[in-house]
Amino acid sequence: MSADDPIYLDHNATTPLLPDVVDAMLPYLHEHFGNPSSRHLYGRRTHDAIERARTEVAALIGSDPDEIIFTSGGTEANNLAIRGATARASRRRIVTSTVEHPATARPASWMLGAASTCTRDRGEVYQ
Repeated sequence: MSADDPIYLDHNATTPLLPDVVDAMLPYLHEHFGNPSSRHLYGRRTHDAIERARTEVAALIGSDPDEIIFTSGGTEANNLAIRGATARASRRRIVTSTVEHPATARPASWMLGAASTCTRDRGEVYQ
């Protein structure tokens, strides 16, 4: 790295993969690329690999494998968390800030149309 090279500061958006992660993923990018929902051999191999990964992640954080949900990225994860946490009638209120990323602000705004309450950090309550 030279003094002229930029310093990457946007790791919230994306981050480089560790070489070990790339090595672990390569077989599934080149050879075992089946749809994990398919019943054919390629799909079953991919499904089994995902389930092994789910079990490993669960063990790392002390949870059950059925509590681990893999998503395609941050926006999908935010939607799942916000909408899922407020799906029950007893949990229909969230508090957010006025500077939320759109991936968080949009599902919070969606809640307003779903008979929920959304409070922003200035104390404004939207119903």
